[in-house]
Amino acid sequence: MEHTQSTESLLCPLRYALSLIGGKWKLPILCILADGKPKRYGEIKKRIPEITNMMLSQSLKELENCDMVRRKQYSEIPPRVEYTLIGDMSELLQPLILLAEWGTKHMEESGKGCAACASCKEKNVKDR
Repeated sequence: MEHTQSTESLLCPLRYALSLIGGKWKLPILCILADGKPKRYGEIKKRIPEITNMMLSQSLKELENCDMVRRKQYSEIPPRVEYTLIGDMSELLQPLILLAEWGTKHMEESGKGCAACASCKEKNVKDR
């Protein structure tokens, strides 16, 4: 594999990018919002059932603070809040897809999957 940049020169921008999207919950949240359709808090929570309310709120707030997610509150009763991605996520989605493909390959090789996601649960049931 040929590198056009030295790995040393990648460290600073990589650290910066990971500071924005790193952590256990930010990437799953970004993937849920990636279709461009506004999502309510409960919709996001339903798609990531193992996340606590505190961690979901904190992660959404951090993504909002770094201008990746927009929070829109409506003046309605009951209150309604929706979250959407800001800007074009296609640049970020491509490397995430590659990372997911890499993860799939290594999960298959190791025979491991996560206990939480529906696709891994479905695969585990089929493998039995």
